[in-house]
Amino acid sequence: MATLLILLPFVLLGIGVIFVAFSGGPGAAREAYLSGGRGFRVLIPLLYIGLGVAVPAVVIASRGEHEGGVGHLKRTGLNPQEERGKQLFRTVCASCHNLDAVNARGVTGPDLDRIGKVTKQRVLSAIKVGGTGQRRMPSGLLQGSDAEDVAIYVSKVAGQ
Repeated sequence: MATLLILLPFVLLGIGVIFVAFSGGPGAAREAYLSGGRGFRVLIPLLYIGLGVAVPAVVIASRGEHEGGVGHLKRTGLNPQEERGKQLFRTVCASCHNLDAVNARGVTGPDLDRIGKVTKQRVLSAIKVGGTGQRRMPSGLLQGSDAEDVAIYVSKVAGQ
């Protein structure tokens, strides 16, 4: 099914190119389209709209919500505290940091899968102090049990 969805737009594009070629060029194809009758003028826009909506909709619907997770992370269960940390990370941290376990693709913070050993204490310190270097991450974004839960979750899955 996925292969068909990938090939279908190219096949239809090829049919369009063939139509233009056999019509005698772009000008003649436009003339054929405009004088081709009502059915033809309705079919082509419906085809474009259908492909423009249907193909992305099928692709989006075929992937799970926040799939993320690679390798053993897909099979690793989380306790309630880690699950809460995961949800908090998605809400507060994912817009800035990369973390494969939640399919986060942030652009301003470091990639937590590639910054070396990530320990609970290291994450708690980063949350408390804020970003080093250019100070993009404000200090104290999370506090108390929220910070603790995120630190436990990130230290478990970062770099896995």
